[in-house]
Order: sequence, then structure tokens, then C-alpha cells
Amino acid sequence: MIDFNVPPYIGTEMEYVRQSAEDNHKICGDGPFTKRCQSWLEERFCADKVLLTTSGTTALEMAAMLCDLEPGDEVILPSFTFSSTATAFVLMGAKLVFVDILPDTKNIDPVAIEAAITEKTRVIAPVHYAGVACDMDEIMAIAKAHDLLVVEDAAQGVMSTYKGKALGTIGDFGCYSFHETKNYSMGEGGAVLINNPAYCERAEIIREKGTNRSNFLRGQVDKYTWVDKGSSYLPSDMNAAYLWGQLEAAQTIYDDRMATWHAYNDAFADLAAEGLVELPVVPDDRVQNAHMYYLLLPTLEDRTSFISFLKEGGVQACFHYVPLHSAPAGERFGLFHGEDVYTTKVSERLVRLPLYYGMSDEDCARVIEVVRAYFGK
Repeated sequence: MIDFNVPPYIGTEMEYVRQSAEDNHKICGDGPFTKRCQSWLEERFCADKVLLTTSGTTALEMAAMLCDLEPGDEVILPSFTFSSTATAFVLMGAKLVFVDILPDTKNIDPVAIEAAITEKTRVIAPVHYAGVACDMDEIMAIAKAHDLLVVEDAAQGVMSTYKGKALGTIGDFGCYSFHETKNYSMGEGGAVLINNPAYCERAEIIREKGTNRSNFLRGQVDKYTWVDKGSSYLPSDMNAAYLWGQLEAAQTIYDDRMATWHAYNDAFADLAAEGLVELPVVPDDRVQNAHMYYLLLPTLEDRTSFISFLKEGGVQACFHYVPLHSAPAGERFGLFHGEDVYTTKVSERLVRLPLYYGMSDEDCARVIEVVRAYFGK
């Protein structure tokens, strides 16, 4: 069976983990490797401030906390996303307002955002699906016109850009994931990007259990104390050491994944031309990171038989999100505004193919062969 995902592994990771434990004697949060990763992310993506977190979920929670939401405040987000995008704001007492996605990129529809805004709206949370950027110029213009904050869920978007700007650096806050399913991994981990300097100090406080410990470590205060709400969002420096091995090889991982993505895209172009499938769309003003490769089958029944056929052929393929507005918690904590034209239809038809760093040419060719065989090619 060709696995759907294999966590990325370069080969230097365990030596760095050893260094963190044996040489540095620093395995808790904010050690040398944590700082090294944060500096790399800031410099590579021209970010004002990056803080590693225990997950992409807790990065979103930190961003939601920084938005100072009150019970009843509304957050607009796509229904076609993972639960973490929603739960981060639910924890702050916000009401979720789900809107439809665009049929090409599968990203949130700016027109639907505008239509959903009320006097209670405080935040827009765009999700960069498959590492392909949302229409950020339109979203930021809407946010500016209505004095709203923007939290980018860029969990899948590390190394992707929109008009030359790294995803996660465009809104007020950005959130990355370094889960084992992502392009770059520390097992469990993430990062929050603070793009408005006014929030930097408070972000450090929230991340340090509500204390001003970061100020103390910089010598700005002679002792630290509890000053605000917060939690323990610092990852172990051993996790950061593991991530550092992959950030050092970020371009190598990127190039490897892109080669597989393009091999798929070239191999299935004729299937799309015949109307048998729909392929991913990447607008010209965006650079993606090959986070995933998906196909859209004509119907749910087609997709079900397609996944079964691939499994019989030794290829593990997966569908993706079940729309949040149709989930029990989605019905409890939010509502869908406007018409669900594309969200459910995309959810029912989309299937993801194996794609990971180090995937062999033989396995890639085998996936292509089995996919094409399903269509009699």
C-alpha cells in the first residue's frame, strides 16, 4: 500500500534533538532551537514577530485571544475547514458565521464575507486551502472598510505566497501548523505570526501563562509576575530542534513535493480536458507549496468508488473536510450565512492523493497508473 502521508524526515533531526538534551541541557520552551526557528521564520517570510506554539490549534487560540473577543461577537470563516479554525474562537465565546467557498481555489468567498457582516462582526478568518492563498487584497479591503481584524489560518501555507507576500504575514495575525501531516513537521507544533507590533508584547504574555517572563528574561523588569490571561503555549525545545532540521532543508522539501505535484498535474490534464475530473487551480498571482494534490470527481458516488478502486490497487487516498456547519458543534456554535452553493458539493466530491517528501518516482508513477486505470486510460 502506498501511504497517503509519510511524515517528513531529513536525517539531521535526531542529532539536533540530542544536542538540545545533552549539550544545551535545555528541553523546555524558548530554548536555543526555538529561537533559531523563530528567527528563521521571521527572516525568511519578512514577519514582524513569530512565536512557536504547541500546535497550529494553539496558535489560532492565541490569535483569538489577542482579538479580545467578547461573548456574542461574530467571526466569519469558511465552513470548509478543520475544527481548529472554529474552536479557537468558540473558546473566546464568539459566534461563528460560516460562509461559502469559491469553486476554483476552494477558499472563502470575499463576496460572501461582505454579505455576512453585521454590527457584531469582529474578525474574518480566511483559510488558505491546500496552501493556495485566498483573495487577500479583497479580504483586507473589506476588513479595513469595516474595522475588522483578520486572522489567517495558514496551517497548510508555509512557503506559499500571495503577490510575493508570505501567507500568514498579510492579516493582523497568521497561524502555521507543524503537525506530522504538514510539509514541515515537529510532530505536534505550530507558530503564531504577529503582524501588528502593537500586539507583540501581549502575545508573549499570553504564551507565557499570562506572565511578563519574556520581559524579565530580556532584563526589562527585575522580576516577573502574572499580568494577563494566558496559557502554556511553548513547545519543548526538543520539538523545535526536530523542526530546525527541516527548516534548514526547507527548499529541498519544497522542490521535492512540487515535483510530485506537477507530475500528477501533467498526468491528469487529459482527464480534466475530457470532463472526467477537476484539477486544483492556482491563480497566477499566487505561489503554492504542494501541500496536497486533490481531484474532484463528478459525484459522491463516483468518489466513493474511486477511493475503493485506488485502495484495491494499493493506493491510499482520502476525502477531506465535512462542512463544519453540518456538524453538531457547528449547529450549536454558529450558522451558515447565505446559500451553500459549493461547500457541501466540494466536500462530497474531493479526494486527496498521496503526496509527501521523499515519495519515490516509482510510487508516484504507480499512483498515476491506478488513477488513470479507473478511467480506462
